[in-house]
Amino acid sequence: MRDLRDVASLGLILSGGGVRGMAHIGVIKALNEYGISANIVSGSSVGALVGALYANGNTVSEMLSFFKETPLFKYNFLTIVKPGFIDTDRYFDVFRVYFPDDNFESLQRELHVVATNLQNGDLGYFSSGELIAPLLASAALPPVFSPVEIGGELFADGGIMNNFPLEPIEGKVDFILGSNVSVIGHLEKNALKNSIQLTGRVTGLMIYAINRQKLEACDLLLEFKDLEHIGVLDRKGIEKAYAIGYDHTREILDIVLSN
Repeated sequence: MRDLRDVASLGLILSGGGVRGMAHIGVIKALNEYGISANIVSGSSVGALVGALYANGNTVSEMLSFFKETPLFKYNFLTIVKPGFIDTDRYFDVFRVYFPDDNFESLQRELHVVATNLQNGDLGYFSSGELIAPLLASAALPPVFSPVEIGGELFADGGIMNNFPLEPIEGKVDFILGSNVSVIGHLEKNALKNSIQLTGRVTGLMIYAINRQKLEACDLLLEFKDLEHIGVLDRKGIEKAYAIGYDHTREILDIVLSN
């Protein structure tokens, strides 16, 4: 394998996966320590948010603060007039603090964000113009968060149809590094005791199957089996997921770069 520090251009793909996506921040921390930097970032759902902060030049500490301080379930954000329990548009001002210019062109790295068009069943890829609306849409997990209107169409979580957006950067870089936090491992029988657990497992299997070929297309793929024990919306798992991402990436890079 080529030395990551010497490749002419590096593309970083960040999957969706809720709070487990804090492992992406750990990946970025480890890459920084090895002097490895991505030229292009492509992300879905929480991967889009982490990717935007990375492309924006925010530090790892600032990235973690963003997720710790952003109120996921603020009571005055609840809505009865939109499809979804929480009005996603209410987060615009929260995001504006981190992205005051609200456009892709102001970022330090090229960024691609994917969201699902709920009306026509297509994928929307965003890489120019308004930034915050696509970010909100990409992370708007139904039915918790309401869809976001962009160009007169309703968009929601990118992970619904594309949880690992390889497409925007394929063929544009010399090396593709993927970070996948939507892990699938063996489950014991007692982990499937009710309909919610069963639905979550089936959804996870479907997402993994849809994206398997793209995962295998990466020059280096990072996956984190220890994330299975962290709930997708479990805010208490932020630091743990971050540590898992950091420690595993350090271990892999130690092996890869010593060869």
